[in-house]
This record gives sequence, structure tokens and C-alpha cells, in this order.
Amino acid sequence: MFSGFRKKFIGSKGFYKMVLSMAVPMILQMAVTNLVSLIDNIMVGRLGTEPMSGVSIINQFVFVFNVTVFGAVAGPSIFGAQFFGKGDHEGQKYTFRFRLLVCGFIIVAASVICLCLGAPLISLFISRESEAAQASMILKSGLDYLKIIVIGFIPFGIGQAYSSVIRECGYTKAPMAAAMSAVGINVLLDYCLIFGKFGMPELGVKGAAWATVIAKTFEALVVIVWAHTHPQKNRYITGLFRGFHIPAKLMSDITKKGIPMLVNEFLWSLGMSVVMQCYSVRSTDVVAARNISSTMTNLFSSVYIQMGACIAIIVGARLGASKLAEARDLDNKLLFFAVAAASIVGLATLPLAPVFPKLYNTEDSVRSLAAYMIMIQALAMPLWSYTNACYFTLRSGGKTGITFLFDFGFTWLLMIPLAAVLAYCTDLDIRIIFAVVTFSEVVKVTIGYFMVRSNVWVKNIVNDI
Repeated sequence: MFSGFRKKFIGSKGFYKMVLSMAVPMILQMAVTNLVSLIDNIMVGRLGTEPMSGVSIINQFVFVFNVTVFGAVAGPSIFGAQFFGKGDHEGQKYTFRFRLLVCGFIIVAASVICLCLGAPLISLFISRESEAAQASMILKSGLDYLKIIVIGFIPFGIGQAYSSVIRECGYTKAPMAAAMSAVGINVLLDYCLIFGKFGMPELGVKGAAWATVIAKTFEALVVIVWAHTHPQKNRYITGLFRGFHIPAKLMSDITKKGIPMLVNEFLWSLGMSVVMQCYSVRSTDVVAARNISSTMTNLFSSVYIQMGACIAIIVGARLGASKLAEARDLDNKLLFFAVAAASIVGLATLPLAPVFPKLYNTEDSVRSLAAYMIMIQALAMPLWSYTNACYFTLRSGGKTGITFLFDFGFTWLLMIPLAAVLAYCTDLDIRIIFAVVTFSEVVKVTIGYFMVRSNVWVKNIVNDI
């Protein structure tokens, strides 16, 4: 029995060497990015609960933008990974052009929405029980931060388009180096511009925003320069800007596969923000505690999120090369590895739960609630890891319609109604509400298991292109 389990789910030393050589740089890149957000968050948290809450609300909007950009590059990346496996660099070039165009549109749309509707959107997350002075401070802090942070949409969107195509070629170290090189800049500027150190002005939340924008710009520039100065490794880059031609059939195919993913990522991230809004009606303390807990959890979530991205690249390349049986076998082992890694990380997070909130200059009630939320999220990591891996498995074979239902359907048909009913229609403690909504992920795990097991995703989608 164990030998059968081992054969199906445990890989060879060569397998883990291959996976880790790809995954570790990607995990480090995301972890470093999240570490910067964590440090930024802690420094803003030293200013007090209201500034921290204002920035936290804006980061919900930034989260929606970021995830939508990920969705925008995800559709073309399905084709890009399979084109790479096929050895078709012209095909990769076309998918890259598509990414740049879509990311440009999203940058413009998101900037207009945030700048025109900032105040009413922020107000949705401010509890009605908040005092007028407190609500006004949260709104002002949020708007101050928002007006600057939207500038960072430009380098982030373009940088992600470049990073996605570089990663699908297996060159994960360059984006990692770019992210790590930006860390020192962000942390130093955070300290200097938030608190007015080393002769720089004391800008508070505005300083945090400027530090983030400058760091994102630097990170994007490093990736872009590396891609264009290494054409032998990035063969799709040659002639990239000699027009923006994309074959009509490929454009149609990417649109059919990509639009559901873009819409899915947008609606999923928006759904997460709606759930946050449901929590926020209980009190301002909930907004602050959720900000602290999510910042901590995001750092450790880098492991399972990037393991999912590796699944899309590794399995997608095998599918593109028509090695269907090998793709299925690798997927089994990658799924198990992703969940095992997330379980270890979740257990490692638990002892930090009561310690981390003490870094913030806020009330004891906020710290206690934040510690509880961190523990619940740590216990949920294996569930999130499995559903994330299922999502990327289905995506690798182009099943974007199914992934749309998998993510969007679960979030909007179960998670949001559950959070809304419990928050608005019951007197249950927020701790109970948070735990129930978080562990509703079990339903998604069950759905994901049967979807992956069906093998409907085991398909080459670039043979006829």
C-alpha cells in the first residue's frame, strides 16, 4: 500500500531538485515582496490605529488591482508555457505582446476608478460605530496614501508582464534578484520618509506610499533591462516592438481562455474585499486586526502560492510537448509536495501568532484579535494550498471556464453570502464568524479534488496554432 502511495505522490531526488530550483527563487521573490509589505505595514502601524486602518483599506484596492494583473498575464501564460515546451519562440512573442496590451488597459482603468471613487470606496470599510473624528482620520489617511500609490500601478503592471514570460522559460532567478534588490530601497525609504530620518521630510502614510512606488519602479526596471540584455535566453524578445502584430487565431484563442481568467481573478479578489467589508461592519478593531493578520499570513503564503505557479509552468510545458502521461504523474507529485510544504509552514506560523501583533502601536483588543486570526489562517494553509494547486493544474490545460466556476462560483455563491449573513444577521462573535468563513474552504477542496481527478485538463492546446 505504501509503495503505491510513494510511487504516485513521492518524487525522485531529481524531481525535487528540478522543482526546488524553479520554486525557491519564485518563493523568495514573492516572500521578499511580502516582507517589504510587512515592514511597511509595521512602520505605518507605529503611527497609530487610524493611519494603519486607512492604509489597510487602500491595500484592499491594491490587492484587487494586483490580482487582476496576475489574471491578465495568466491566460497568455498558459499558451506561453506550452509554446516554450514546443520550442516556438514566435508564439511566446505574440503572447507577450498580448500581456503588455491587456496590462496597459488595466493600469488605466484601475487608476481612473481609484482616483475618481476613492472616498466613497474607503467609506464602505469604515464601521458606522466609529467616532466622527476617528472616521475622518481613517478617510484622510486612506486618500493621502491612495493618491500616490496609484503611480505604482504602472511599474507593477509592466513588470509583471515581463516577469511572467521570463519565469515560464525557467529563468526564475532574475525576477527574484529584482525583488530582493528593491527590498533595501523600500525599507530604507520607508524609515526615512515615514518618520523623517536622515534629513528627509516626515511624510507619514504619504512617505510609505512614495517608498513603495520607488521600489516597484526599481524592481520593474531591473527585470526589463535583464530581459533585453539577455536575448539568447529570452529569444522571444528579439523584434518584440517591431509592431504589435498578433495572429488573429491566436488572439481569439488567448481571449477565449484568458478573459475568463482575468474576470475570475478580478471577481475573486473583489470578493475577498467584500468579505473584508462584511467583517469591518463589526468595528474598526476588526479592520486593524485583519490588516495585521493578513500581512503576516501573506508572507508565509508565498510558499504554496508559488508552488501553484510552478505547477502551471512544469505541467504546462509537458502538455505543450504532448507528454500527457508525464504531465499527469508530475501533477500528482506536485500537488502532494505543495500541501506538505504548506502544512509545515502553517505549523511554523502558529508560535508567532501571539508575538507578531505586539510590533504594532495599537490597542490590546486589536492585538488579541489579530493573533487569533493568524492562528486560524495558519491552520487553513494546507486547504488553501490544495485548492491553489488544483486551480493551477486546471489552468495548465487551458480549462479556464472550469477555473472561473471554481474560484468565482465558490467565492460569490458560498463565501460572501455566508460572511454577509453571519456579520449582518447574527450576534455571533467575530472570532466565530471568521473561523466559519475561513474553513468553508473545505467545500472548495472537495470540488477541486474531483475536478483534477477527472483529467479533463490533460490536453495540448497549442498543437494547431
